[in-house]
Amino acid sequence: MLKPLRLLTLSVALAALFGFSAAGFAGEIQQKLVQESTVEGVLQRGVLRVGMSTFVPWAMKDKTGKLIGFEIDVATRLAEDMGVKAEFVPTKWAGIIPALLTGKFDVIIGGMSITPNRNLKVNFSIPYYDTGQDMVAHKEKAKGFNSLDDFNKADVVIAARLGSTAVAAAKKFLPKAELRLFDDEAQAYQEVINGNAHAVVGSAPTPAFQALKYPDRLFLPLDDTFTKEPIAFALRKADVDTLNYLNNWIRVTEAKGWFRERKHYWFETRDWADQIQ
Repeated sequence: MLKPLRLLTLSVALAALFGFSAAGFAGEIQQKLVQESTVEGVLQRGVLRVGMSTFVPWAMKDKTGKLIGFEIDVATRLAEDMGVKAEFVPTKWAGIIPALLTGKFDVIIGGMSITPNRNLKVNFSIPYYDTGQDMVAHKEKAKGFNSLDDFNKADVVIAARLGSTAVAAAKKFLPKAELRLFDDEAQAYQEVINGNAHAVVGSAPTPAFQALKYPDRLFLPLDDTFTKEPIAFALRKADVDTLNYLNNWIRVTEAKGWFRERKHYWFETRDWADQIQ
């Protein structure tokens, strides 16, 4: 066994002997990582591929079939600031993370909240919005219901979108109720509108908009959301350059007041309602 002093001397000698080649090798690795980063690929391709799923008012189709909504604005602005075009890839929510990991798109910009379980599979940017779970209920089936306890019963049916944080919230706060899951959020709301479920759990402000749209059939049983969730971009792991760019883009864009203006338009007004069916 080499004594500590001899081991140190040998290490210094090896460092001196291979120093230049080691530095060159490290530089090659760094350059390779840069070339393989998502942001570099986007710049070379000229297109930012965005994974998303439709739900009002985050992302939806207008009367002409064009995608509009808060997340559509965010992704479009991000692409413009990068000097590229945004290409949207509508994806079922339950499979959106696997689709990201297999390279079907570059980033998820779709109202995705940060959860520890999701973070085991993807990296998240810093939050650019905070939301929470809310409920909208059928006026007849849920007549007199005004608390979570009223809905936490075995004979109550709750609808939610498969793969969403609404499912986890419903299981936690309404464990006794029957949970009915749907691939598409519109289907979940339609189940309640048709009177086949007592209520739907979904990210605010969608439940409130549905109550305004169908005032004769739906109502808001709660005064406020019953969870708080930070919303962020999701991207593949081990991509420090892209994560750094997205975080700083959010900081700069937020400082300019752009997020605040878009949030107000999509979440606090109904000025866009005549654009959709």
